[in-house]
Amino acid sequence: MAFLESRRDGERLTLALQGEWRAAFITPILAEIQALDLAGVRETQIDAATVQRLDLAGAWVLDDLTRELAGRSIPVQFTGGEPQVLQLVRSALLADPATRPSALRENTLDNPVERLGRTAMERLAGVRDGLAFVGRAAVVFGRAFTSWRRLRPISVVRHVYDTGITAIPIVSLIAFLISVIIAYLSASQLRNYGADIYVVDLITVGVLRELAVLLTAIIVAGRTGSAFAAEIGSMKLNEEIDALDATGVDAMEALVLPRILGLVIALPLLTFIADLIGLAGGALLCQYLLDMPLQQFLSRANEAIAPTTFWAGIIKAPVFAVLIAMAGTYSGLQVHGSARELGRLTTVAVVQAIFLVLLADAMFAVFYMKIDF
Repeated sequence: MAFLESRRDGERLTLALQGEWRAAFITPILAEIQALDLAGVRETQIDAATVQRLDLAGAWVLDDLTRELAGRSIPVQFTGGEPQVLQLVRSALLADPATRPSALRENTLDNPVERLGRTAMERLAGVRDGLAFVGRAAVVFGRAFTSWRRLRPISVVRHVYDTGITAIPIVSLIAFLISVIIAYLSASQLRNYGADIYVVDLITVGVLRELAVLLTAIIVAGRTGSAFAAEIGSMKLNEEIDALDATGVDAMEALVLPRILGLVIALPLLTFIADLIGLAGGALLCQYLLDMPLQQFLSRANEAIAPTTFWAGIIKAPVFAVLIAMAGTYSGLQVHGSARELGRLTTVAVVQAIFLVLLADAMFAVFYMKIDF
């Protein structure tokens, strides 16, 4: 079977593609191309209309042929225009690597200084895009509060259920276990000094001020932050967000705003439940290890808890919720190109959310120390 019919007219070579130019026949196609006599050829015309089938592998070989002819200073013309598959291959080969996603681009920079500079510029661009997202979200929030319908209460309630109600079992379990761990470790050390009663102080203050809200936020960051990124990222890949924009619906108002409001409502409630479960777990372990009656535990806990202890933890919850929701939705809106980007940015959303939560918690600790709260 011939795959390439050639006709010579003086210095003009005419090539007509025959048969099926696909991966299964690449070897004989290459053999026929190598057998071409290009001596004295000054012009080449290729007729691709006669080919029965042209896949990506065949188009790749055809592109190599045209490049070889161009390297010999032989101009190439296609009868009826270039095949679309060949145009696709050329567009992929000629694409600027700087325009490809950074996660998919091979690092071809051999100069470490250049690599460092490019990385710094990419991080700076990421910070700039993040600040632009925060600014746009603030504008959408301000505009949405002018109308009750723009707040989308039905969607907010659904997200409160998804992020709050369904997370109660895992949050309760973690709160109970962490309080048991604190009670066990502190009791095993303080009983050597006859200071068993201070186990109650460690449990109540530690759970109410720090551990309940922090662990709850970390759990929600891994559970809800990744869900936000995956949901919005899937919509981005399926061009559903483009459809919203085409119909005049603001994606920030329809997708980002309800998720942030839902999590801002859900996380303080989850923190309150974690506080209760944590104190209950500490009371049970004190009764088991130290033979401390429940009435004595409650009496000592009432003495250890300051008026601001409970609120010091609850105040953090809405701030953590905003950070987690913003990280998840922002990463979801950055998805483009492929499912690989979806997986990568979902992971990035969780990492960023946890980092922001820990950073905010450290800032709260310094702030509380400065104001003696």
